[in-house]
Amino acid sequence: MLRSKVGYSMNEDSFTSGVMTAKNAIIGSSSKIGFLYTSCVSNVKEVVKGVRSVTDIPLIGCTSSGAIMVPEGIVASEKGFAGMMSMSDVNLTVGVACHEAGKNARLIGRKVAMEAAKKAGMNIAPSYFYMVASPKEEEDYLMGIQDVIGRVPFFGGSAADDTVEGKWKIICDEKVFSDGVAVAFFYTANDIVTEYTGAYRETKNMGIVTEVNDDRNLVSIDGVKALKKYGEWIGKSVNDLRGTNLLVESICKPLGVKDQVGNLTVIRHPMVGNTNDTMNLGNKLVPGTTVIQMEATVDELIDSTGDTLKLVRKELTTEPGAYFLVHCGGRKLGIGNRLEEVHKQLVKEAKGVPFICIFTFGEYGYREHSANTCGGLMLSFTGFGKE
Repeated sequence: MLRSKVGYSMNEDSFTSGVMTAKNAIIGSSSKIGFLYTSCVSNVKEVVKGVRSVTDIPLIGCTSSGAIMVPEGIVASEKGFAGMMSMSDVNLTVGVACHEAGKNARLIGRKVAMEAAKKAGMNIAPSYFYMVASPKEEEDYLMGIQDVIGRVPFFGGSAADDTVEGKWKIICDEKVFSDGVAVAFFYTANDIVTEYTGAYRETKNMGIVTEVNDDRNLVSIDGVKALKKYGEWIGKSVNDLRGTNLLVESICKPLGVKDQVGNLTVIRHPMVGNTNDTMNLGNKLVPGTTVIQMEATVDELIDSTGDTLKLVRKELTTEPGAYFLVHCGGRKLGIGNRLEEVHKQLVKEAKGVPFICIFTFGEYGYREHSANTCGGLMLSFTGFGKE
């Protein structure tokens, strides 16, 4: 039977924070994995050293944007924080592996997949897997992993900092690095389900992507410069959308791309409005794709968290033992000082089951009959059944 426990600390000393977090999260000697998350202002290596002074279980995680949430409340401090969820189950086997960024992200994905299976002592594909990567080549890492194990359900999100300055870190056992990928392979017969959604509404504004540079620079829609077309859709001038103004303006009005069967609309977050009227996106986009302007109010962003966790609970076929909740850092920015309302929703729907919620710069998941994919401004909420 799966058990989980969450520990956290806001101690200013990073090593001590790691020690306190681990002591509060470890389930005796039976813990199989620790999901570890910290602030980007913490000394992440010292946090890991602190955790390692308490336990040698496999570790995986990253920096979370501004905060994490646990049942007791919002864990946030300008001087740093740490939080960890551990899981224990005699029928669970876990293997973690990582690799720093290099010239060929897809090849790196293959390497970490093979290493994770090897560390788990397995020569078969896992039941489920978790991925964390830097916000750049997530799709290529995923392709490499799937080259090895096929289409196995997955969940996770990209490492984040507080100000989109590249101060994020990835954690994998004793290793701490800025750019690359880490995975955790789960071998279990227990029920695991993920609800992956943006929870936005479609508008009537849509168009065909006609030019893209370097995968994430959207040049034009319907032959019109992307920033101009998007501005027309949302009623803003291109000057209002320059630089990171676009990032903020688009939180409640992002772009969406449907999958091939229409079950999933993956969100693309417009991040930077360039002087040549192109826009930088948080994920890949290809020419010939239809993009839809989506929309949601802040109230809807808040309510979507409780609604999504409720769906996870309903989809589990057994009693839940843990909830692992990935929430976009951009959505958090849009929610602003109303984050406490999100926490109340999660506590209500978790119904006493341990959970940890992290804030990322990219979210990963799937829907029924859809491919594994990566998006932005999304929720990737995963429930682990006790059996």
